[in-house]
Amino acid sequence: MKEQNYGNHTQYVPGYHYLTATGILALLIGSFINLSHSAKENLYSASLICLISLILCLCFWYMRAFALKAQDRAIRAEENFRYFVFTGKPLPKSLRMSQIIALRFASDEELVELAARAVNENLKSSEIKQAIRNWRPDHHRA
Repeated sequence: MKEQNYGNHTQYVPGYHYLTATGILALLIGSFINLSHSAKENLYSASLICLISLILCLCFWYMRAFALKAQDRAIRAEENFRYFVFTGKPLPKSLRMSQIIALRFASDEELVELAARAVNENLKSSEIKQAIRNWRPDHHRA
C-alpha cells in the first residue's frame, strides 16, 4: 500500500462520491424540470418523482454523516486510550473533534507534544496534520 502523508491522506470512493452524487443530482434537476413542464394530468406523478429525488438526496447525505459520526466516536475512544497509555490522563477536554481526528495521524512519539500544542495554540486540523513529522497512516477511513 502507498505511503500515506498529508498530501494523499484523503480518500474518495468514486462510485459513491462521484457516480452516485452525480446521478442523484441529475435526478433532482431532471425531476424539477419534469415537474415544471408536466401537464395537469401528470402533475401528481411528477411531484412524487421530485419527492423521491429529495428523499434520495437526504439519504445520500445522512448515510455518510451517520457513518462519519460513528467513525469519529471510534477515533475519539482510540486516541483517548492512546494518549492515556502515554500520560496516564485522558485527552484534554478542550480538544475539538477535528483536532482529535487530525492527531490520529501523529506517531506515538509526537502525540503528547502535538496534543499540547493543539490546545495551547488552538491549532486547526490542517495545521496539526502539517506539523506531523512521522505520519501514522489510517487506511480504514473512507
